[in-house]
Amino acid sequence: MLQSLHVKNLALIDEVEVEFHKGLNILTGETGAGKSIIVGSINLALGEKVSKDMVRDESVPAFVELIFHVDTREQEEALKALDIFPEDECIILSRKITSGRSVARVNSETVTVSALKAVASIFIDIYGQHEHQTLLHKKKHLELLDSYAHASLDDLKKEVKELYGTYRKLKSKMEDMGMDESERIKELDLLEFEISEISSAYLKSGEDEELEQRYRKMTGSKKVAEAFYSAYRMLSEEDESASSVISRATRELSSVSDFDETSQEIYNTVAQVEDMLNQLGRDLSGYLEQLNFSQEEFYEVEQRLNEINRLKDKYGYTIEDILLALEEKQQRVDELNHYEEYKKSVEEEFSRVKKELLKKSEELTGIRKKMASELTFKVTQALIDLNFLDVAFDMHFEELKEPTENGMDAPEFKISVNPGEALKPLDKVASGGELSRIMLAMKSVLATNDKIPTLIFDEIDTGISGRTAQMVAEKMNDIGRSTQIISITHLPQIAAMADAHFLIEKQVVKENTVSNIHCLTEEESYEELARMLGGAVITDAVLSNAKEMKELAKNQKK
Repeated sequence: MLQSLHVKNLALIDEVEVEFHKGLNILTGETGAGKSIIVGSINLALGEKVSKDMVRDESVPAFVELIFHVDTREQEEALKALDIFPEDECIILSRKITSGRSVARVNSETVTVSALKAVASIFIDIYGQHEHQTLLHKKKHLELLDSYAHASLDDLKKEVKELYGTYRKLKSKMEDMGMDESERIKELDLLEFEISEISSAYLKSGEDEELEQRYRKMTGSKKVAEAFYSAYRMLSEEDESASSVISRATRELSSVSDFDETSQEIYNTVAQVEDMLNQLGRDLSGYLEQLNFSQEEFYEVEQRLNEINRLKDKYGYTIEDILLALEEKQQRVDELNHYEEYKKSVEEEFSRVKKELLKKSEELTGIRKKMASELTFKVTQALIDLNFLDVAFDMHFEELKEPTENGMDAPEFKISVNPGEALKPLDKVASGGELSRIMLAMKSVLATNDKIPTLIFDEIDTGISGRTAQMVAEKMNDIGRSTQIISITHLPQIAAMADAHFLIEKQVVKENTVSNIHCLTEEESYEELARMLGGAVITDAVLSNAKEMKELAKNQKK
């Protein structure tokens, strides 16, 4: 479950830290107080894109951190598969945003955003404000079904995807096999020229890197040689070179070195400097000899590099790419020289792969239909709990004309909300409020199926009121007994069910508007419920109603 959230320097948030509870965590507050910023912050920590306007003060980094407690053996195994290991039974996900760039970490180790998302998917699922609208798209229906049935489908889907990739390549080859004899000869001529061009270069792997290193050294050595030679002349060759000057000084001092102890020490020092300068001159001379190279050698390296780079421009970024292109062209020449046999082999292989793809797709359809029956039954039961009293919910399968990487299925959820009414597509029947409840039912089933420990709902109550709102509250309470829920809501019926009730409110601090969040005491929760019930003026009657609603919710929980 999600233990805590730490947010710093994001949107209206200066810095907040929230400790979440088990069960149903409810977030409420006035419109514009910053409720969705909390969910947005969580999304950032889970790998979503960073918007520039999210950072409050661009002069300092923004930071989001989530701490999850690892509750089950299944979670440990899933993390182990990602080479991630809990620390003190916890996983810490964080992102630091600086100047439009972000650094993602898992347990203080820097990771890619895709790795961050993979870890997050083990612990949490987020229902966004408008996600229920995706139910209007048939593609989403297939995704939801496959998400539910992933344990039974994943291996087979991988096979189908690989077969489809082969199928597409062979189909493309089939479409390209309509050339006449003149086109065949023309392509052969071009291929033979290209093969000759590559082969005559006698390329070797790694040759370009070695030549570039030599070329850089040769190019750079000229400048180095000039500098070293100037230094050598100043030290050793010129009339007033350092060596000649210090030698004269040594000779002058040698005649008086025995005058006293200080004279001897100075003479010894100057003599040592003379020895050092002589050695330095020898070192410079030796290094200059190493830097010498012939202009002919430089020209040969330069020409060879030009030839390799010309071939790279035509056939690939590396020598390995060029050699691979050579193999492919040689293979193509063989195909064109035996064109009829080649056509026949491609047609036979295409037929075989298509047959295998259709067979595996049929297996995929069989599993999907079985799992769809199971999924729609569970969703139907959840919908009844959400005040769909005479609901019928099913999935209709259509077969595509052509296979895809997902098989041949185009399934679609259908629903009837009135007795005797035929099942119809969701976009023909469901209102916004009904779509919200359908998605809530779907998410509750998927979370139970996948054992996701934390669900976040951002305004699940869209288009809901009255008795339906109460039933949604009761359903969320039921889900909260096995799954941690964090929900933003405007409905007092849902807020009353909270195991932990958090208030988000705006305040002005040093002439700056900031959002803060804190967990309410029981008395504070009554006041917040009264605000949600009564609006601007909270009377004793409204406060009494809020307390009664809270007591009824407690009884419902029991």
